[in-house]
Amino acid sequence: MLIAERLINVNGAELCTESFGDPADPPIVLGMGIGASMLWWQDGFCRLLAGHGRFVIRYDQRDTGQSTTYEPGRPGYTGGDLLADAVAVLDGYRIAPAHLVGVSAGGALVQLLALDFPSRVRSLVLISTSPATPGDRSLPPPTAAFGQFVRSATVDWPDADSVIDYLTAYARVLAGDERRFEEAEVRDLVRRDAARARDLAALQNHELLEDDDKPRKPLSSIDAPTLVIHGSADPVFPLPHGQALASEIPSARLLRLEGAGHGVQRADWDVITEAIATHTAAKTDAET
Repeated sequence: MLIAERLINVNGAELCTESFGDPADPPIVLGMGIGASMLWWQDGFCRLLAGHGRFVIRYDQRDTGQSTTYEPGRPGYTGGDLLADAVAVLDGYRIAPAHLVGVSAGGALVQLLALDFPSRVRSLVLISTSPATPGDRSLPPPTAAFGQFVRSATVDWPDADSVIDYLTAYARVLAGDERRFEEAEVRDLVRRDAARARDLAALQNHELLEDDDKPRKPLSSIDAPTLVIHGSADPVFPLPHGQALASEIPSARLLRLEGAGHGVQRADWDVITEAIATHTAAKTDAET
């Protein structure tokens, strides 16, 4: 299957994108979470999704992969710019509306896109994420294990081996504690990500971004068909976060992944890609 790279310029930044499949097929844009390049939408996952007759686009957000990076600790952009970047990816591929799939912070991003740019959204798939708008929801905090890692883990960013060890350990925590962690596979992915990055230390900038504080309608105003996918063992956003999304967005339904942690794990690729294909087919059929 052909993988095509395309660079898109937006507001002085360069975004690296890749596509899988036939541009004539219904488009799906994949949004990754904080500090992670598009490689975390792994090639095999993208090929499976494209094999369902979808044109799949993944991209490096600013400060990840081959996209523009900024001095660590001094991001030259805001969370609002990341929203504009996602729209620029659609424009760069001359796509009016697309199916949007977001994981973790990428899931929050596509929720905001659906609120701010509803005409650009065919449907939403929200994976391992939480409501992106304020509200009195009383949702549970991250697990103790995740909190302990965040408080205690250290990394020497100029030392590639230290960074690889740190990111592999972080991925281990994200995977939860109910399944075997495939360390060799994840470490290889982290190595490739580190070798490819313009400046791996710049990924820290995502933690420093300011919100745009733009007033928005509630999630209940989203009318795009929505599929919420959530692991029962997610240590960052425990399952009630996904249940809250499925409850607040009128058209949403919840797919629970038993034993899954935070993110898109290889063991769930078949289930997730089939669910996305079915979800996006329903919207595509309704438009034809």
